[in-house]
Amino acid sequence: MAKAKKSGSKPEATAFERWLDSYFAIGESGSSIRTEIIAGFTTFLTMAYIIVVNPLILAKAGMPQGSVFVATCLAAAVATAVMGLYAKYPIALAPGMGLNAFFAFTIVLTYKYTWQQALWAVFLSGVLFFIVSVLRIREYIIDAIPMNLKLAISAGVGLFLAIIALENSGIVVAHPATLVTLGKLDPRLLASWPAILCIFGFILIAALNYRKIPGATLLGMLIVALIGIPLGFAKFTGVVSLPPSISPTLFAFDWSRTFELTFIVVVLTLFLIDVFDNAGTLIGVTHRSGLLDKNGKLPRMRQALISDSFAAMFGSAIGTSTTTSYIESSSGVAAGGRTGFTAVVVAILFLLALFFAPLASMIPAYASAAALLYVAAIMMRGLAEMNWDDITEYAPAIVCAVAMPLTYSIATGIGLGFITYVLIKLLAGKPSEASPAIMALAVLFAAKFAFT
Repeated sequence: MAKAKKSGSKPEATAFERWLDSYFAIGESGSSIRTEIIAGFTTFLTMAYIIVVNPLILAKAGMPQGSVFVATCLAAAVATAVMGLYAKYPIALAPGMGLNAFFAFTIVLTYKYTWQQALWAVFLSGVLFFIVSVLRIREYIIDAIPMNLKLAISAGVGLFLAIIALENSGIVVAHPATLVTLGKLDPRLLASWPAILCIFGFILIAALNYRKIPGATLLGMLIVALIGIPLGFAKFTGVVSLPPSISPTLFAFDWSRTFELTFIVVVLTLFLIDVFDNAGTLIGVTHRSGLLDKNGKLPRMRQALISDSFAAMFGSAIGTSTTTSYIESSSGVAAGGRTGFTAVVVAILFLLALFFAPLASMIPAYASAAALLYVAAIMMRGLAEMNWDDITEYAPAIVCAVAMPLTYSIATGIGLGFITYVLIKLLAGKPSEASPAIMALAVLFAAKFAFT
């Protein structure tokens, strides 16, 4: 006679759950399907602002805002799905902040290219990106980065997240004399409450994570978002709407000025920014999630790089600026995401966002800023793991980390880190410790800073 199943025992996994666990190695990574889903929601909510902000920025270049909204969602969904299914990393992709500003304000408004020509430049930079990824040139470059600089990149990305969070929530504001200063934190003023709620959200998220509450980061974000609703910081504009047509931006390339010197410089600049922004994101996110090996190298790096290069090409083809890996993926990693299934969940949510744009736009900036600030604190732990016995190692690492938030650019921070690393090694009489790849990159960055 068969034994009855014990009351309250864990139900057996379905065939689909077993396939998911096997394909993504979820159990082997120390995660679970439930944790991966929560992590996917957390990452999505942290970066959902892009579906609102990106169309607004590219509209400055004359692009149809509705079509760019659709392109943003589709580019993020497809590129993130490729990263999850092919590279199997919990990293989400979307049109990059900074890169979209370069597209609109530099390529179109300053250099006077049309947005169709700018999309063609993005596509060509993606092709170049793909070629160096397939030939393992990018993999060689990233592997050549010294461990201290890799740790500094992780910490620098954390600092970059921190300044974004502090700025978006109003905790830090611009000042004509000191560049930045403290914003208003007076609870008697309604305008101060986003900053106050961000601080409370950060405290809540940190405390919940310390207590190991499942989905603590997501829960903290939702709590402070709900608190802000009666204060008027989230406006209800509906739930469901049909997406606009993407046809105005679909394959809207114009290659008539391809061989102009300025155009070639634009393509190379887009390429360099994407390469090193992506390298910084990959290193930062994977280091904090424990995915780097003992030598600081990233398994399946080639797949991750190819996924990112595909994203740039696909995004430009449907009508948006460079699509790249997002540092906000760190929020999902902090929530427990460890495999590509987290990215697949994010991709599905971006597809759903096509029809739920009013709801997605209701997530207040201060709620996601609280999560980013928590993630920043986690990522800056990389500084403690550096080699502090050799000033030729830690001095350039500090320059690298500090420059990212202060220049508002991951790529610039990496470039300054490379340049100072090589020069310090040479002047200290230790040229053999600076690899040829790092020397070449330092020269390229120095030329870029000098002539662009």
